[in-house]
Amino acid sequence: MLRQFHKMHGLGNDFVILDGREAPLAMTAELARQLADRKLGVGCDQLILLGPSESADVAMRIFNADGSEVQSCGNATRCVVKLTGAETIETAGGLLHGTVDGEEIEVVLVEPRFQWDAIPLAYAMPTGPMPLGWGPLERPFAVNVGNPHVVFFVESLADMGLDTLPGQIETDPVFPERVNVNMAQVDGGRISLITWERGVGYTSACGTGACATAVAAIHTGRVTSPVDVGMVGGTLTISWFPGQPVRMRGAATHVFEGTIDI
Repeated sequence: MLRQFHKMHGLGNDFVILDGREAPLAMTAELARQLADRKLGVGCDQLILLGPSESADVAMRIFNADGSEVQSCGNATRCVVKLTGAETIETAGGLLHGTVDGEEIEVVLVEPRFQWDAIPLAYAMPTGPMPLGWGPLERPFAVNVGNPHVVFFVESLADMGLDTLPGQIETDPVFPERVNVNMAQVDGGRISLITWERGVGYTSACGTGACATAVAAIHTGRVTSPVDVGMVGGTLTISWFPGQPVRMRGAATHVFEGTIDI
């Protein structure tokens, strides 16, 4: 069964996008893993399956490279807006809005949630910060921006090293749905960020990670809105004020399209 796909990326965070609106496609964890495999499939951080929606212009399902399905992805949302022209996107993490503004895409995510059971955590505790630590990474700020994140503010990202500790945090039992792990350095009103995405590992950029980190930094008075969040793949501009949804602005790039025998 031949299906057309699009390969896109948001600051290097890359996606295989399949459109199932006119010809439905049954996606499984195993099929998602095979398509995401960089040697045996097309290769991507996340596989995106589009579908019809009764409440939005398009529905979007998101599968990590390990086959797990997740609620939200900021970089993928910008790519879907650019590819389809959709202004409203239905996701498991809520209804998102997007607009094209020249070479950039602005996406409006959901309002951040800070309650322990909204992250979710395994048991009640403060979330800003959490009274927990893993080696040198201590007292993270927890927030759900459509998917769960913890944010560690560190003195220097240069001293962190790219080890496996964030992977251990991702799967800690305190996070029953696993968690995305962000390590952030604030300098001169700007944020530098490294993100370990659940089900993927280190990525060159994470849209919801940038949003969660900006929210945490604004909430704790480290920066003011809007703020630039720099990652390996580039920079996103994040705006947020308490009681409002998060706004994210940045590039989305179409790389190529092709067909694959499902």
